[in-house]
Amino acid sequence: MKGSPAIDFIESTLSYFPRLLAAAPIVIQLALGAMALALVLGLLVALARISKSKILRGIALVYVEVMRGTPLLVQLVYIFFVLPAIGVNIDPVPAGILGLGLNYAAYLSEVFRSAILSVEAGQTEAALSLGYTPGKALWKVVLPQSFIVSLGPIGNYFIAMVKDTALTSVIAVTEILKTANVINAQTFETTQVYTAAALLYLLISLPLSRIVSALEKRARVHV
Repeated sequence: MKGSPAIDFIESTLSYFPRLLAAAPIVIQLALGAMALALVLGLLVALARISKSKILRGIALVYVEVMRGTPLLVQLVYIFFVLPAIGVNIDPVPAGILGLGLNYAAYLSEVFRSAILSVEAGQTEAALSLGYTPGKALWKVVLPQSFIVSLGPIGNYFIAMVKDTALTSVIAVTEILKTANVINAQTFETTQVYTAAALLYLLISLPLSRIVSALEKRARVHV
């Protein structure tokens, strides 16, 4: 006996979870790799933005404006489809990591820059009076405090990045959305397939949001 349409829809939607879930490790690989790149590059760009060198400040500013002023999707397409024209061939997953990392580095650089500037100048002056070099004062005093300030925004950007991994489907990365596209082409159950994909992204994002909130609270306790 056939069930109600609602039950049939739910059962059909849930039946696609195993295949979509198999693509989740790719999403995690993309997000972790890109965030590692974005954190390192973002910090370097932030330091360049506040340096005394006009050249470094200019280069960093141009980088931030270009990366924030062009769509992430266009950047991914450029890396994967345009760079091979000049002899630079990058596989889909590394291209996705590179594109996401370069894009998010521009945003994180502004987070780091604001956080560094928010640390009271007296902190640096006190460190210098204790014999610290400017570089040591930056790494030992300023950056640890600025990282705590940055933790919330960094976490939010990471969650956004997890969702933006869906854009890498256009460069042949077999992540959740790409897998959903393949399943949809085979079954034509468009609503169920993409509902399942959306729910899976939600199931990944919600716990991450809770973890970020908990880490942020814990970090502030130790300020």
